[in-house]
Amino acid sequence: MTIRSFVTAAGLALVVALAGCTSTSFRVFTSDYGSKRDAGYSLPSIPISKVPRKYHRQIVRYDTKEKPGTIIVDTSDKFLYFVMPEGKAMRYGIGVGREGFEWSGTARIAAKREWPVWTPPAAMIKRQPELAKYAGGMPPGLNNALGARALYLHNKRGDTGYRLHGTPEWASIGRAMSSGCIRMINQDVIDLYDRTDIGAKVIVK
Repeated sequence: MTIRSFVTAAGLALVVALAGCTSTSFRVFTSDYGSKRDAGYSLPSIPISKVPRKYHRQIVRYDTKEKPGTIIVDTSDKFLYFVMPEGKAMRYGIGVGREGFEWSGTARIAAKREWPVWTPPAAMIKRQPELAKYAGGMPPGLNNALGARALYLHNKRGDTGYRLHGTPEWASIGRAMSSGCIRMINQDVIDLYDRTDIGAKVIVK
């Protein structure tokens, strides 16, 4: 082998090695979107093949100074990160606020609810009068707008009105369609709910 050939081969080997080192995904949970029983409800399976793979729940490399247990919401890329030890995070695909309803800031998880009641705000009812029938609350269930779980966000001024919540509208993941809340596939919000503590820091950017 000539010196030039050796250098070329060594260079290719280095590129391959570096490519392996920069892989960000450690495990993808594509098989976790099947039907399941939960608190008496039959949660339907998600046609996960129709959801882009990048939005499937997965453990990824994630460098941050925030402590484990912190939630970081990237509204631009439509990802939610639950910070884990050793430079890793559980990453979920999300839906975010549509134009005019975007927001950012720091909050905390003040409350957690399984199969919550959804009460549309007065401003939403004004925009969508057909929601007036739920002014007293939409009962929990498979068609409830908050889905299987809701995490309630508060800041120094109190309730922000925003939630991290499930949705029956799985096709909205990866899109900007909500009124500001962060939407998740029901199977994903159940997973996040079980990992998250009351008082956890939430950063939305």
